[in-house]
Amino acid sequence: MEQEVQHDRGNPVEEKDSRSKKAKNEIVEWLKAIVIALVLVILIRWLLFKPFVVDGPSMQPNFETGERVIVNEILYDIREPKRGEVIVFHVPSEGRDFIKRVIAVEGDTVEVQDDTVMVNGKKVDETYIQGAIDAAEANGGTYNVKDFPNEQFPDGKVPAGHVFVMGDNRPNSTDSRMIGYVSLEDIIGRADVIFWPIGEIKWINH
Repeated sequence: MEQEVQHDRGNPVEEKDSRSKKAKNEIVEWLKAIVIALVLVILIRWLLFKPFVVDGPSMQPNFETGERVIVNEILYDIREPKRGEVIVFHVPSEGRDFIKRVIAVEGDTVEVQDDTVMVNGKKVDETYIQGAIDAAEANGGTYNVKDFPNEQFPDGKVPAGHVFVMGDNRPNSTDSRMIGYVSLEDIIGRADVIFWPIGEIKWINH
């Protein structure tokens, strides 16, 4: 005689509860991950990096108005700025932040004559604006319109604790030729990445 075999399919209510608990646990884990990510973003945002919006034409052709850059705020806690680096700094007399390029550091002697920039008697190879210089000279002029040293700042030697900066847009930049040397204490950090607009995302060449 054939014996009937019965399969234990379990309790549907218990299986439903188990699935519900699993789903809740997954949601809780996702929420934890999101909270941790947000905390990390906030810490990075406020303690290590800072967004900066380019405002004005002073760094054209390499930076445009409205571009957003990430500024590394801790680099200069480790070391001092180097020549060629693009920095963001505060200008107390203007009450706002500027973005410029470091041309000379403390102890350097700097001279700007027409489109020739000399640091410690050696010409600086400014590949980052060479195209603009060539275009100006092709039209019979010069890209730079304000030399240094000048009557306002007759000493071309960068004092201790300061740097000499200029904008890439030499004919339209308020920089060390006008405001003088920038104190290291006023430097916010180095501009490292352009992150907006999305199509223009790139590491900044120093």
